[in-house]
Amino acid sequence: MCCMVYLVGILEPESLHAVLLFPLLVPTLTYFPGKISQVGLEVDHDAVPKMIVGYQALLDKLAASDMPPDAQYRINVEQIARYRIKAAQDNLDDPEKVEELCNCGQVEELVIQADNEMIVMDMYLRNRWWELVKPVEIEYNPDDIDGGHGDVEWGDAPEDGKK
Repeated sequence: MCCMVYLVGILEPESLHAVLLFPLLVPTLTYFPGKISQVGLEVDHDAVPKMIVGYQALLDKLAASDMPPDAQYRINVEQIARYRIKAAQDNLDDPEKVEELCNCGQVEELVIQADNEMIVMDMYLRNRWWELVKPVEIEYNPDDIDGGHGDVEWGDAPEDGKK
């Protein structure tokens, strides 16, 4: 059984970014024990160690880069990579537990996610995108009961004059 999905890809001809949208037929939840995972990937019995290698490579690349330690992208990638490495190291022989802890797909997919993040990180480092992020001042008062929205009643639709 197949279904139609749309795959979105980003091309980077020099600095011009174009988004392509094209249809792709993919199998839905095909499963052959020992051959294909539920997402259509071959079962990889070494996926958990490969996860550790992939996420450690991300951490190593960040450590060797000139991206500042307070860049939000760096903070996010480091936290995710460290968490997934620990989950994999603590459960080397239990891929289902790693999948449960990471809550982001099967271990084979987590390996692919690490590889894909390396591609994104290369673009991020090459283009120095952290320099484009500007700090934003946000006013927030946690003691404000209505969140600073005054007397707006969120359950009521606005009157539009049409009856």
